[in-house]
Amino acid sequence: MKLALIIDDYLPNSTRVGAKMFHELAQEFIQRGHDVTVITPGTGMQEEISFDTFQGVKTWRFKSGPLKDVSKIQRVVNETLLSYRAWKAIKKWVKKETFEGVIYYSPSIFWGYLVKKIKARCQCPAYLILRDMFPQWVIDAGILNAGSPIERYFRLFEKISCRQANRIGLMSDKNLDVFRKDNKGYPCEVLRNWASLTPTIIPKDYIPLRKRLGLEDKTIFFYGGNIGHAQDMTNLMRLVRNMAAYPQAHFLFIGQGDEVELINSLASEWALTNFTYLPSVNQDEFKFILSEMDIGLFSLSARHSSHNFPGKLLGYMVQSLPILGSVNAGNDLLDIVNQNNAGLIHVNGEDDKLCQSALLMLHDIDVRRQLGSGANILLKEQFSVESAAQTIEMRLEACNAIN
Repeated sequence: MKLALIIDDYLPNSTRVGAKMFHELAQEFIQRGHDVTVITPGTGMQEEISFDTFQGVKTWRFKSGPLKDVSKIQRVVNETLLSYRAWKAIKKWVKKETFEGVIYYSPSIFWGYLVKKIKARCQCPAYLILRDMFPQWVIDAGILNAGSPIERYFRLFEKISCRQANRIGLMSDKNLDVFRKDNKGYPCEVLRNWASLTPTIIPKDYIPLRKRLGLEDKTIFFYGGNIGHAQDMTNLMRLVRNMAAYPQAHFLFIGQGDEVELINSLASEWALTNFTYLPSVNQDEFKFILSEMDIGLFSLSARHSSHNFPGKLLGYMVQSLPILGSVNAGNDLLDIVNQNNAGLIHVNGEDDKLCQSALLMLHDIDVRRQLGSGANILLKEQFSVESAAQTIEMRLEACNAIN
């Protein structure tokens, strides 16, 4: 099939896990014999559209204002214009036979108009990979008021996006339940997050980050990814503070987001010497760093009503790192990880239990190895990119056969 893959953030310039996952999916579709074109915004472009290839994947980049690491108002304006700008840039390149399927990734919720245009011209089906229950999580976090004009604005675009999908893939059974409760009549299923299963090969000239930071003899608890409201980073900073009495443990956070200032101010206020923050690095560097780490950390806000599976966990699993973290109550991720001996997960707010699990991992290298091995086995069984591609491929081919 000739496939259009649409996302608001893509490699090589992105450090975000969604961009990495989408690239791995694109490469998997190519391996399966499909013709893939990624359609994505480009910032700082002079021309309306540019065509290039990245690691074998054709990309169409259309001119757009910045979407990441900008003010909320600027982001809303530029995201609202995504579909309009994209279609204006690509429409003369899209003929009836150009695409036989569309796969679009949310966030963003603003792709509906573009997908509608491509579907109408190419007479093809579309699959929505829905990873983020926006705007619901922003309401849960208290950033947005339910029933406000801006919430109704976002809900309108959310509906337009969902209506274009012949099938919607959500990341967990609990998220599927939540989505179905609020959105009747959409054909949807569980499509788990995915990762390529190949561990990173370190180049000979790579200088380990441990060495650069003077942490050679430490057990490193690593957090890599978005540092924002949805993660409730104060939760992890409390763990750092509770572990301050154990000099063997060091906490390294790498990423970007709304709460970077918060974690650095807490580290300063609490005089934490067992903590280091570094800004985002490119995907290759990130993989090299992951291969040096001992334990993978994550956190989800207790206020969430949806049940996310953070993409960062996949990177930990590829490198056989044990997973340590907190989730909102009722999140099925807790059972998936704990029952498969892939890590130790608690409900956000159970600070004593989280600290006890951290101490167990710190002091018992055999436990770390067993849980890390369990994480890698779980990845292979439930979170492979092959499985995700096969599910989407099957749905699109079935729709094309019917039509």
